[in-house]
Amino acid sequence: MYRRRFTIPIVLIVLALMACAMGADKPSGTLKVVNKIAVEGAGRWDYLIVDPQTRHLFMSRATHVSVLDADSGAVIGDIPDTPGVHGITLAPDLGVGFISAGGDDKVVVFDLKTLQVVTKIPAGGNPDSMLYDGATKTLFVQDGKGNTTTVIDAAARKVAATIPMAGRPEFIVADNKGNAYVNIEDKSSLSVLDIAGKKVKTTWNLKPSCEEPTGLAIDNASRTLFSACANKVLAVINADSGKILQTLPIGDDTDAVAYDSATGYVFASSGDGNLFVFKKGAGGKYQQVQKIDAPPGAKTMAFDAGKHRIYLPTAKFSGNPTGHPRPAVVAGSISIYVIASN
Repeated sequence: MYRRRFTIPIVLIVLALMACAMGADKPSGTLKVVNKIAVEGAGRWDYLIVDPQTRHLFMSRATHVSVLDADSGAVIGDIPDTPGVHGITLAPDLGVGFISAGGDDKVVVFDLKTLQVVTKIPAGGNPDSMLYDGATKTLFVQDGKGNTTTVIDAAARKVAATIPMAGRPEFIVADNKGNAYVNIEDKSSLSVLDIAGKKVKTTWNLKPSCEEPTGLAIDNASRTLFSACANKVLAVINADSGKILQTLPIGDDTDAVAYDSATGYVFASSGDGNLFVFKKGAGGKYQQVQKIDAPPGAKTMAFDAGKHRIYLPTAKFSGNPTGHPRPAVVAGSISIYVIASN
């Protein structure tokens, strides 16, 4: 009787401990700023990305890429000579990363372990966001001035094709079913690419609900796209039909969107200083669940899927950070806000 009395509670305790361990990195409450990383130097930035394996945080810095420890904020290294850098994409299966150097119309290939530049590959005018498809070992580069997508054989490190686009391509995401989706900013539309066929399958008009889309994310499970639009809305789009299902208010100059499949959170970072957090409600519609204040200028972000964190860069500026032409960054004022629930 003694042994039977305590067997079930012991099993329950073990199961509870296992559940806690498995969900230790999951957000468990209100999102908030949990750390602030100071970044040296000046100059504007664009995209950021976290390498979940090495815990390296790559941050574009106009002419170079800073590499930081994503957890401590310590400087790991620097990748120089990347003029007009926009984005960084990783190919861990090939042991390399790619940097879009918009200033010299090239893609910089670097070694993920040593951070040393391996080679540079010509691309179209002002290469911007990129997507690496591991299944085909292909890199898709969005050429902001060329109105094209440069397709690169990532293993051979050479251009395989050039795809004419409907206008200026912005951000790109994939659905793991052979399709890639590209926001066409100046045409207020969204194109669907056939990854294997290296061609445009169709282009959907997003007007008038969504004007000048930039940031883009996808929920592959529900076949839903989330597109940040210049008219201060986040468009919720069916990934099969292109139908806009819903629009949600966001801030000005939103340039990045992220989706967390573990929590269902959708994030949109705005240059006017707000990080919007949305989630699907019981009725099937998305709704804002939180708005986190940050200094103006935080229009891009990196999402760390492993630890469910958002890295939000910002700084002090010589003028309105959402204005055009873009104001200068005050030297020594750059910082990255780390946002999480614990």
